[in-house]
Amino acid sequence: MIQLKGAHCEACRADAPKVSDEELAELIRQIPDWSPMVRENIMQLERVFQFDNFVEAMAFTNRVGDLAESENHHPALLTEWGRVTVTWWSHKIKGLHRNDFIMAAKTGEIFADMS
Repeated sequence: MIQLKGAHCEACRADAPKVSDEELAELIRQIPDWSPMVRENIMQLERVFQFDNFVEAMAFTNRVGDLAESENHHPALLTEWGRVTVTWWSHKIKGLHRNDFIMAAKTGEIFADMS
């Protein structure tokens, strides 16, 4: 089993394999606060993070944005007063890749560091 928090994203190609059901079950155990969901026939990982105010939510959003740029893998981010919804999936393969689980774990670390 790979340790997600210490891993880095690999370049994803359009022909890269999506995670299998077996891999999904293994990887999701490392990020239990995340929910796999299907939107428009695309499997995604999503989590809502709660904050005390908009300033904290924006600070978190910016840190996730910096992480996304450093790994060249970008989520959907919805920033609202007191909450940020983060959704990871691999656009090129229209589904989940190991990169999405790595980024979810790293996003959780950012939240833990800010708490």
